[in-house]
Amino acid sequence: PLLASAHESSCIRLWSIQGNLMKELLPFAGRPSGPLTALCTDTFTKILLTGSKEGYIFRWNMASFLEDSRNIKNAIKEELCWRAHAAEVVDLFIEEEKNVVVTASVDGSVRLWHARTGYYFGFFGQARKFDLTDTSRLILPSDVSDFSAIIKEERKHTEKKKIVYPLILDRDK
Repeated sequence: PLLASAHESSCIRLWSIQGNLMKELLPFAGRPSGPLTALCTDTFTKILLTGSKEGYIFRWNMASFLEDSRNIKNAIKEELCWRAHAAEVVDLFIEEEKNVVVTASVDGSVRLWHARTGYYFGFFGQARKFDLTDTSRLILPSDVSDFSAIIKEERKHTEKKKIVYPLILDRDK
């Protein structure tokens, strides 16, 4: 069992049932995540989804971490980021059988997205039926202009290198 909490600082904290902090995560996508406002997982807690005040959705893969959380090689990987709404995301959930993510915003819209790619399927209340099989058409909602970003690079912690610049007076120069 694992507890997850989302915070105003964009930080996600994972806790053991005993109340011990196991991991802290920050979005790496290079997009402004802002305060996190929604959080959900799939049934087996292998996928973690978060929604932000700026309308972004972040997808994290937690499978290897949950197998052995003590092994530092088993990291939680941010896989995907996309702009789902122009306003704050207030709720989201993943429907595993159809492989879709449903998001809701303060703007009053409820939208459907492909869970693995972030492709937009449409919004509830539209005239046409949802076509959940076609993920080749890159369409976006009218109020969003950012396509999904697949996170391929690993988070690298940069070390501060100590550089010595000796100041030597050279009278010849």
